[in-house]
Amino acid sequence: MPTRTVLLLILANLAWALNVIVSKLAVEDLGVPPLFYAGLRALVTIIVLAPLLRPLPRDWLRTALVGLAIGGGSFALFALGLQTASPSAAGIVGLSGAPMTVLLAIVLLGEKVRWRRGIGIALAVTGVVIAIASPSGWESSGGVAWILVSCLVGALGSIYVKRIEAGGRQLQAWSALASFTVLMPLALVTESNFVAPIMADPLAVIGCLIFAGLIVSVYAHTIYFNALKAHDANLVVPFTLLHPLMTVALGAWLTGDSVGWPLLIGGGIAVAGVAILVVRPSTTFTRRLLVRSRL
Repeated sequence: MPTRTVLLLILANLAWALNVIVSKLAVEDLGVPPLFYAGLRALVTIIVLAPLLRPLPRDWLRTALVGLAIGGGSFALFALGLQTASPSAAGIVGLSGAPMTVLLAIVLLGEKVRWRRGIGIALAVTGVVIAIASPSGWESSGGVAWILVSCLVGALGSIYVKRIEAGGRQLQAWSALASFTVLMPLALVTESNFVAPIMADPLAVIGCLIFAGLIVSVYAHTIYFNALKAHDANLVVPFTLLHPLMTVALGAWLTGDSVGWPLLIGGGIAVAGVAILVVRPSTTFTRRLLVRSRL
């Protein structure tokens, strides 16, 4: 793999990790309601990717539902969790999406799992449990619960990505459209205080939305999907293990997260387990979203 591609993949992972910090800033410090924030993020992405909504996929409804699950649906739940969970805890707990994906594929798609992936699932689950039980994880257990639900929704959507005809960029466009269509009305019904955070610091809110909706949702994922087109998945997908590690480091640095040994040990065990799942072949689902199940 060329050095340029390696550097671009590292930058994409850095953008994904920074997005956790930016989202935490938006929903906690700036006070933007999380569903409303997720809906606005989707709107930014639609503005850029609207031309890719055509031609209409034959299975457009399934494409929209899968896109909602791996896009705004899981992101909105993640943002709800970030209201109380630290970015570092969120980064480690987010690794639970990988074993969830494999387990859902076993139950719903008949995926066959041998002992190596069984060990990977056990390690990943054990590591996440240790991270949740750590002081920094336990003190934000309410937010962690939302993040676990986010991972479950993303995992449910990701196992069906292989069964739709839309490519990576078109799936991003449909994901944004479905997310905006569902989340914005839901936010208007269930949330309040939409205007005050924007009026209080409009540049910060706009900056968060541009970073999340444009830099992350469009550019970072374009880098990733282009790398998958040009290179074997076994070379590309393992790079996605960098972003939870970067999230922990950035959380400790930028938001002052309390990162103790239990969280680090749990994270290390979880990463080892997910690494096994990433490198082992699968027959019923794509591995490209195994670690990063949110568009």
